[in-house]
Amino acid sequence: MNLRFVEAFYWVASLKSISRAAEKLFLTQSAMSSRIATLEEELGILLLDRRDKQFRLTTAGARFLVYAEKLLALQREVKAEMGAGASMAVSMRIGAIESVLHSWLIPWLEKLRADHAGLALELTVETTPILMDQIQRGTLDLVFAALPASSDGVRSHTLNPMEMGFVGNPLLHKKRNYQLAELAEMELLTFQKGSQPHVTLLDLFKHHRLEPKKVHAISSISAMVQLVQGGFGVALLPRAAVHRLTGFASLKLLTCDQKPEALPIHASYRTDPSSTSVETLVKSALEFASGAANRSRNSVLLDPKGADKITLRKPALAPKRVAKSPSIEPKKASTGKPLALKKSML
Repeated sequence: MNLRFVEAFYWVASLKSISRAAEKLFLTQSAMSSRIATLEEELGILLLDRRDKQFRLTTAGARFLVYAEKLLALQREVKAEMGAGASMAVSMRIGAIESVLHSWLIPWLEKLRADHAGLALELTVETTPILMDQIQRGTLDLVFAALPASSDGVRSHTLNPMEMGFVGNPLLHKKRNYQLAELAEMELLTFQKGSQPHVTLLDLFKHHRLEPKKVHAISSISAMVQLVQGGFGVALLPRAAVHRLTGFASLKLLTCDQKPEALPIHASYRTDPSSTSVETLVKSALEFASGAANRSRNSVLLDPKGADKITLRKPALAPKRVAKSPSIEPKKASTGKPLALKKSML
């Protein structure tokens, strides 16, 4: 019995679609149908009920699905036992929301590339509802979103939630502390309507019987950052994302008397009895995300003149040896104070 044909049937049954299973295994729909037909001929039974357009397994097909999963799991065990230490060579389709992308996703992907040289990635950045649909349809293997996916063959793990904060322009928002009522008088930016941050923001003001002046729904963190820099308003963003973005933009985390609710993050993935690749990636993501908050705190320093203004901590560099020139001598400060260096000199 050809296990590739067994694998084809397993994914057709799991995704409830020949076309989706074909996309999952990078096959044409006709090639997928041919594999199922060949398997049916070898077994001498019909696995799929083809009497109407609605997908349905036959009674024999439902029984064989149990054995198909066991056969693929056994294949995985044999490969793991006989090929221990072999590098993972697989294509993985990963989806994530913007908040994850701008916080710890990129460093995690860089670590994956270093740990698994044979791993090929397909990355999709979308909203939570779209990611939920794609993982359920089988067009993605692993997603990081604000909600867990619920579907046959899909598992979910809860990751550390992301702390949220109000972000402003340091040139415009100079106060050390803000009351929620003060922020209500400003124009606010957050994610698209219906998203968890958007709902959280509205509930926060509603709970304190405040009506925000105006709330803008922006789906892109990059767009929100540019609008904040332009003085458009104050944005509600994940603190971890702000810490990473301060290397490219001048931002200030505003201290508020009311703390916004953290953004929940869930890793949802479709189980694959023939491979441990997805489980390996999920375990790696859980470990990496759990330490992301500590790494974020260690990567920033508070400005002594403004406790909420963020500046990046740069690693100390060894001093370069510069050959002395007889025609150029370093200037000495007449007052004994240290010289102020321009950015171009650093």
